[in-house]
Amino acid sequence: MREFRFAGATAVVTGAASGIGEAVARNLAVRDTHLALVDVDAEGLELVGDDLRRSHPHLTISTHVVDLSERSDFADLVMEIGAGHERVTLLVNNAGVALGGSFADLSLEDIDWVMMVNFRAVVAMTKAFLPALTIASGAHIVNVSSLFGLIAPAGQSAYAASKFAVRGFSEALRGELEPRGVGVTVVHPGGIATNIAKNARLGAGVDPAKAGGQRRQIGAMLTMPAYVAAELILDAVRSRRGRLVITRQAKALDRMQRLLPDRYVVMVNRAMRRRR
Repeated sequence: MREFRFAGATAVVTGAASGIGEAVARNLAVRDTHLALVDVDAEGLELVGDDLRRSHPHLTISTHVVDLSERSDFADLVMEIGAGHERVTLLVNNAGVALGGSFADLSLEDIDWVMMVNFRAVVAMTKAFLPALTIASGAHIVNVSSLFGLIAPAGQSAYAASKFAVRGFSEALRGELEPRGVGVTVVHPGGIATNIAKNARLGAGVDPAKAGGQRRQIGAMLTMPAYVAAELILDAVRSRRGRLVITRQAKALDRMQRLLPDRYVVMVNRAMRRRR
């Protein structure tokens, strides 16, 4: 499969109002890619969109406020984006949410919510845009999983389940779409400096007083700037890499999981307890 061509392409990016999604959108604009930006944060999304329109007036940049936690087939979004863009050639399923608490502290509603945003929305968005992507020559899909789509530490049962699901879906999808000329990259970011830990929802049975320390602990591990992650992601798209693990720590933990599949959870949990 030939390298992906960014100039003149149109990309749909979810979670584009901040974090990795915003950084990906800004990097794509520099690469002369037209943008359809999607997020539930209307104010943040419009700020990003307006700034990109001022900086790149030659590009077509649209913004679309969508709540990915709602059950939808996103057919209306496809039509809305199609009205302003000639064709979609890149889909970046980046939007995601975090959920704090052990499995015993989570309600089924908590789990449904994180699965809806982190997994079902990825599947539904891919299903909705697949006809356009398979028509476009040399199209590509990016699904952002997580380090916790490679390892599953204690306290992350629902979040890890959603991100492991993204990984499995992406790997199967890659095999199905490669003969049709569509690439698929699954991304496993480690400690990227975003607000995901700060904005994490707490499970129904979690003590907020105890959760504050855990949030600060996880937040302290998020150190790589989002723009660095975005550059790596788009370089992987350009070269059609199927799998991208970001940060040295994430790569080390991935190797640990493969070498010690029965022991890594105990080792990771001990290390996290020492950090508290």
